[in-house]
Amino acid sequence: MSTEAATQHPGLSVRHRLAERGVDSQLLLLLPAVVFVIGLFVYPFLYGLGLSFQPAKGGGAFADYQRFFSDSFQRDTIWKTLRLSVPAALFNVLASVPIAYRMRGKFRGKRLITTLLVIPITLGTVLTAEGLLNFLGPAGWFNRTLMSIGLVDHPVRLINNYWGVFFSLVITGFPFAFLLILSYISGIDPSLERAAATLGADWRARFQRITLPLLAPGLATTFCLTFVLAFSVFPSAILVGDPTGATRVISIAAYQAAYEQYDYPFASAIAMVMGAVELLVIAVVLLWRSRFYVGSTGGKG
Repeated sequence: MSTEAATQHPGLSVRHRLAERGVDSQLLLLLPAVVFVIGLFVYPFLYGLGLSFQPAKGGGAFADYQRFFSDSFQRDTIWKTLRLSVPAALFNVLASVPIAYRMRGKFRGKRLITTLLVIPITLGTVLTAEGLLNFLGPAGWFNRTLMSIGLVDHPVRLINNYWGVFFSLVITGFPFAFLLILSYISGIDPSLERAAATLGADWRARFQRITLPLLAPGLATTFCLTFVLAFSVFPSAILVGDPTGATRVISIAAYQAAYEQYDYPFASAIAMVMGAVELLVIAVVLLWRSRFYVGSTGGKG
């Protein structure tokens, strides 16, 4: 009967086969999202990629890339950015795990504590930098307290250098890492740990053998997101860092090429290098995840 219907109505048969593969009219609901992604992400990326192969000073398609890597002042921005973003992302992820592990259950005050931990999301980079300047500056509360109790004779320099930017990245990145880790760790079935406890496993063994392997995909994803957030640091590197020295990150190099030198092809080349480095680090993390965890539950028990 179905064969006869397919023979009489070939168009209906094609639609039926497409529907079995998930291709139907409901896909039109994705159209606005596709247009949004193409307009705001795909097209700018392709435009910048093409522009990077059109150096303003000539010399061939890869002249601007060669110019970037042959200049140590420009090339070192990669290391300076990694030196900030990787430790900040690691710290945010590692600090989030024990807190989220403790807060995955229900207890009084959980909502208040969670709110306090994620409040920095609402502060913004500029307000965070202003707070660091007032708190950790030479005349800030922290240094005045240290000098008043006699621990130091001179103010400790914690801003306008590497540490100022690092603290800013931790403050702004920790809430995102905490919320992601909390969502992943809350999805692990607690009965798995209870079963291990009945077999004599202590809390450390339960965490190492059950929770951590199941949490590995979540840790990798969280690190990648917080790393990308930290790697694109720009305002903090200027406001509480040393933009001409230790914290001259790659985003500053791209900004200076575009809006100080008005060399947009060179700025595009720097941006492409920036994206390539991010993808390389993400690939390494995902490779680690694939070796550490091979399950199909996505990190949830």
